[in-house]
Amino acid sequence: MFHAFDNTGPNRPTPRPEWMALLSRAPLPLLEQALANRADTPLQWLRKPETGLYMVQGRAGGTGERFNLGEMTVTRCALRVGGEDSAVGVAYVMGRNHRQAQLAAMADALLQDPAQHGRIDDTVLQPVRQHLARQQAQRAARAQSTQVNFFTVARESGAADEGDEA
Repeated sequence: MFHAFDNTGPNRPTPRPEWMALLSRAPLPLLEQALANRADTPLQWLRKPETGLYMVQGRAGGTGERFNLGEMTVTRCALRVGGEDSAVGVAYVMGRNHRQAQLAAMADALLQDPAQHGRIDDTVLQPVRQHLARQQAQRAARAQSTQVNFFTVARESGAADEGDEA
């Protein structure tokens, strides 16, 4: 699902919940490319990547009572980039990709540093926003191509009556 927070306004800093949502949906190749120059950064693992299951719930019509829809696989981790006084980066990503969770947590930790926030936002979050916008546009185009316009009998009969009067 495409959320409104994927499109931040100009000159508005991205709050942590919003950037974590973006990082959780960032594809691995994009994270690898954006954080390639940080490969030698020392990491202190607080929780190494581990995979588990989450119960996904749904609601009938979006407003009814919740029901268990099924389970999905999620990988999570927590780490520090740098010393003991640095921020803790946390990531939860769908699937079993430990490297993706590690890079998302690394980006989370780097984004918490005010000195690096702007640069990491430009190199990591902006490409993710663009990727998600392209995905949304492709989905919308596919949906639009399958749209069917139905005419009701009332419309057709109303249009025929107008043509007879003229």
